[in-house]
Amino acid sequence: MPKRLLAAALWLAVLIILRTTTPALAVTGACVNCHTMHNSQDNSPMATFPAKGVAGTGPNSFLTRGTCIGCHAQGSGSNIVTIGGSEIPQVFHTNATDLAGGNFAYIDGTKAGAGSASGHNVTELFGVNSDANLNFAPGASHIVVSDSNLTCSGSYGCHGTRNSSNIGTNSLKGAHHGNVNGQLNTADTVANSYMFLYRVKGYENTVNKWRNVDANSHHEYFGATTPMPTFDCFNCHTYAGAAPVNQTISGYCATCHGAFHDLGGIGGDVTSPFVRHPTDVVIKNSDEYAAYTTYNVLAPPGRPAVPAAASNTVVPGTDVVTCLSCHASHASKYPDMLKWDYDGECLSHAGDGTKPNCGCFVCHTTKDN
Repeated sequence: MPKRLLAAALWLAVLIILRTTTPALAVTGACVNCHTMHNSQDNSPMATFPAKGVAGTGPNSFLTRGTCIGCHAQGSGSNIVTIGGSEIPQVFHTNATDLAGGNFAYIDGTKAGAGSASGHNVTELFGVNSDANLNFAPGASHIVVSDSNLTCSGSYGCHGTRNSSNIGTNSLKGAHHGNVNGQLNTADTVANSYMFLYRVKGYENTVNKWRNVDANSHHEYFGATTPMPTFDCFNCHTYAGAAPVNQTISGYCATCHGAFHDLGGIGGDVTSPFVRHPTDVVIKNSDEYAAYTTYNVLAPPGRPAVPAAASNTVVPGTDVVTCLSCHASHASKYPDMLKWDYDGECLSHAGDGTKPNCGCFVCHTTKDN
């Protein structure tokens, strides 16, 4: 084989290897779309990404043109904005359709909702001591996170590494550039963890990114058949920063809301009766639960193994209950961050069989008739 052809073949082999082993990057386009060298151009600040309609000023960490909320909480009518070819999901917006995590706009009335009880009152958006109902995380095993320090990321937040040395965006260093989509079955870095929730496994929707659309297009959540043990610091602090040792989404919630989700909090075992609604337990393949077989995005089950694609079926006896089977992670328009109108629509039709997809009735299939 001529040397030129041999060289070309070798380069092609290298490109194929790189293509198959390098994770897909979340960030595309020119560097200047997100970064600025000196936060100054023609006598104007370059940190111009607005947050809730307020123009940015900067300078910001990592030379970015916007903070977390400047990029992801712009308060516009779009649930996904595009800047320089990069799509940026929005957690605060006025669009009629919310993304899978919900919408913080329900908390302050930007979108009609239930106020403080609708979601997490993060200080970046609402200021300190902004929760009218709660001072501390309900079900907290030990008091650390409060409405005076709850943030989107970092030591007292959800995204990124959670330890005392990682404040705000510092906890997400490198995560956007190294982001992995689809099946996230390792989760040993922020970049390859589900939604940048450190050490949480799951499947991110690659068909309709950041959205739970229907039974065929949605995220998949990782669950266990037994919750984390009754609270012990080593359940959350074994690794560099707070993280669930079982790597489930409910285990992650339990790092703040431990009494609601650990084994002791639900009654000490995985057998009914429970003292609190269980998570990380198997949906029984009997009685009313056996009829929940078609995936419902309002009450999504968790999977005991991280799937490689979204599935439109539910398997009682195998799949599990998670926190997100009932609640939105950011905020919803209903009290207690629920995904449905339990106090209104569900209760007003309880027993008449007309609302089989309303809240509790999705899993408890016989309770509506």
